[in-house]
Amino acid sequence: TGLFLGSGKALARAGPLGALLAYAFIGSVAYSSLCSVGEMTCFAPISGTFPHFAARWVDPAFGFAVGWNYFYTQAITVPVEVTAAQILLTFWDDDHNRGIAYTAIILVFMCLINLFGVRWFGESEFIFSIIKLTLITGLILFGFIIDLGGGPDHDRRGFRYWKNPGALNTYLVEEPKSTGRFLAILGVLIQAAFSFQGMELVAIAASETESPRRNIAKAVRRVFYRILIFYILGVLITGMIIPYNDENLLQDTGTAAQSPYVIAMRLAGVHGLPHVVNAAVFSSAFSAGNSFLFTSSRILYGLALRGQAPRIFAKCTSAGLPIVAVLFCSLFSLLAFLNVSSSSAQVFTWLVNLTTVGGIFTWMAINLTYLRFYAGLKRQGIDRKKFIYYSNLQPYLSYWGVFWTSLIIVINGFDVFWDFTAAGFLTAYINIPIFFGLYFGYKIWKKTKVWRPDEMDFVRGIPTIEETEAPYVPPRTLGEKIFEIVF
Repeated sequence: TGLFLGSGKALARAGPLGALLAYAFIGSVAYSSLCSVGEMTCFAPISGTFPHFAARWVDPAFGFAVGWNYFYTQAITVPVEVTAAQILLTFWDDDHNRGIAYTAIILVFMCLINLFGVRWFGESEFIFSIIKLTLITGLILFGFIIDLGGGPDHDRRGFRYWKNPGALNTYLVEEPKSTGRFLAILGVLIQAAFSFQGMELVAIAASETESPRRNIAKAVRRVFYRILIFYILGVLITGMIIPYNDENLLQDTGTAAQSPYVIAMRLAGVHGLPHVVNAAVFSSAFSAGNSFLFTSSRILYGLALRGQAPRIFAKCTSAGLPIVAVLFCSLFSLLAFLNVSSSSAQVFTWLVNLTTVGGIFTWMAINLTYLRFYAGLKRQGIDRKKFIYYSNLQPYLSYWGVFWTSLIIVINGFDVFWDFTAAGFLTAYINIPIFFGLYFGYKIWKKTKVWRPDEMDFVRGIPTIEETEAPYVPPRTLGEKIFEIVF
C-alpha cells in the first residue's frame, strides 16, 4: 500500500531523482535486515523468531525489548491498514455511515482468516500476492507505454519531467538549493521505510511452515530482485510519467486517486483502469492488515513461551493455533474506528508514525542480533557455509544495517525543528525511551547479562534438517517451473 499510494508523496517532496535515491537507499537497509533474519531463521526455524534470537544470542533483556517493540508496532499497524482499506472504498462510496460498516466488515473478515489458522492465512496471502504482483507489473508496463507515447494522447514523455520541473525538489529551505534538496531526500526516508515495512514477515511463520529452511532461503534470495524490479523500477517509472509539482500529487484522498499511476492515466486520457487499480490496492491493504495481525499474534505467543508475556497467550488449540494471542491482537484492530471522527483522526496519524519508527528499531535489532550470532558461530567453530542459506556479504551487510538504522532513528524527526510541536516531537522520538525503558527495566528486574560468544546456545531446541525439511520435488511442467521462479 505504501508503494502504490506513497510513492506519489515521495515524488512530490523530493522529485524523481530524490525519491529514487531514497527508495534505493532504504531498500539496501531493508535487504540487509532480511538477509540477517533469513540466515538466523534458516539455522533455527523455531517459535519466537528474531525476538527469541535476540534473547538467546545477545541478552534476554534485549529480546524482551525487541519482542514488545515489534509486537506493539505490528499490532498498531493492523488498524492502520484496515483504515487504508476502508478509505480506498470511498473511491466508489464516500457515505460516512456506510464507511463505519465497511470498517466493521473488513475487521471481521481479517480476524476470521487468522482464526482459521496458518493454512487459511497462507492460502489467502498466496492469492493476494498474485494480485499484488500482477498489479505492480501491470503498472510498470503501463508506465513504460505512457512514457513512450503509447497512451491515447500519444505524448512521448521520456525524461522530460527530470528536466522541467527538474530531477530534485527542495524541502523546508529554498536557498541554498543543495541544502533544500538534501533535506528533501531525508524527508522521504521515513515514507520509503513504511513502503518496505514487513519484509521480515517471511521469518515469522517458520515454525508453522512446511520445509521452513528451504522455503525461507528461497524467499530471501528472491527479495533482492523484487526490490530492484518492483520498488526501484516502479519509483523510476513514477518519476518519468508525472511531474513532481503536479497539484494532484498533493491530494491526500487515501484512494487510488492519489496514486501517481492513476494521475498519469487521467492525464493521458485513459479511463476505466483507475477502478481496477483501486480494487487491487484495496486487496493489498487488506493483505497487509491480515499479515500484521498474524505477525503480532505469533510474536506475542513467542514472548509468552519465554515467560516474557502472560502465560495465557501461549494457549493453543489442538491444531496449534495460538487462539488467545490471536483474539487479543484482534482487539487492536478496533483502533481503526478512531478515524471515524476528525478529533481522533490526529491520534491515529500519530500511531501511523509510531509504527514506522518502531519498524526501523526492528531492523536495527535484527542486524545487531546477527552480528552477535556471527561472532558466536565464529568463536564456537560452526561453519556457516554448511547452512541451507547464508550470505557472502555478511557481516558487512549487518554493519551497514545497524549504522544506518541507528542514524535514521536519530534524524527521523528533523523537520519538526523547523515548525516545532510537542506532538510532532513525541511522535518522532517516543520510541527511543520506550525501547530503552523496556531493555533497562527488564535488565534491572531480572538481572540479565549480555552473552559472551562462547556462552551462546546453538543447540537446545533447534530441530535438525531431517526433522523440518521434506524431500525436494523438482518442477516438471512449464507451469510448475514458472511458479518456482516467481514464488
